[in-house]
Amino acid sequence: MELRDIEIFLTLAQELHFGRTAERLHITTSRVSQAIKKQERRIGAPLFDRTSRTVRLTPVGEQLYHRLSAGYLQIMDGIEEVKGTVNGVTGTLNVGTIGPHSLLMKDAFDLFHARHPGARLQHREVQPPSPLDLLRSGEVDVAHLWLPVREPDLTIGPLTHTSQVLLMVSASHPYARRDSVCLEDFGDCAVVQGKSIPAYMEEVFNPYRTPSGRLVARGPAVSTWQEALNVVASGQAVAGVTAEITEFYPWPSLVYLPIGDAEPVQWAYVWRSGHETPLIRAFAQAVTDSRQAGTHMSGS
Repeated sequence: MELRDIEIFLTLAQELHFGRTAERLHITTSRVSQAIKKQERRIGAPLFDRTSRTVRLTPVGEQLYHRLSAGYLQIMDGIEEVKGTVNGVTGTLNVGTIGPHSLLMKDAFDLFHARHPGARLQHREVQPPSPLDLLRSGEVDVAHLWLPVREPDLTIGPLTHTSQVLLMVSASHPYARRDSVCLEDFGDCAVVQGKSIPAYMEEVFNPYRTPSGRLVARGPAVSTWQEALNVVASGQAVAGVTAEITEFYPWPSLVYLPIGDAEPVQWAYVWRSGHETPLIRAFAQAVTDSRQAGTHMSGS
């Protein structure tokens, strides 16, 4: 079985969709079908059950997937490791960050560039209302996210810093004249809501219930950070944010209030499990060393 055919099989087993598999591998759907049929003839049994609506692995397909996936990753890691030994760490690493964090991580980025001049960091903006989308689509290799992240297909890498949580309200909101708020105060507000975000990640900043058990109303659903800013500034909702945001978005129409009983939030780099490369490992080491050297972001 050729390595490319193995890659096609493993990708289809993950995507369970011929079109998405073809897009991910930059090939045609007919090439995917041909590779699977070829493997099924070689095995002597169907690897997938196909209907007009669904694709799923057969028991034989499940067995083959578990046997091949570990070996495939070892082969690819071995190739990348040898390439790294010969040429140093090279290539482009797509890094996803939220809002101003790409600026605040400058020391870690500079250390990585100094160690690996043949490598390049390509920056993408992660939207808080859908923090996992770019990772899941493969558009970024690593993403800088707040914790917890409890997804079985994602690996949590080095911690970067801890943030205090503030409440962002409009300048006309009744809370705007206060010095601080508490989590119970959320029960008298509507909070912005994301469109594609695990509930346990959303409630870190915008809880679903107050400490006494009152439901917290949900306001408009937003798709981007800019939309969240506009919704809050217009008085339609409030939103929990991290303290570093205040330095970059000092809008006169926004007020940031400490939340006295909110737990601090930890941040870390996250990547897809099974997709760790020498480039990702080198980047993670630079982040760790930068933090340990005390040259990391302010407030860490």
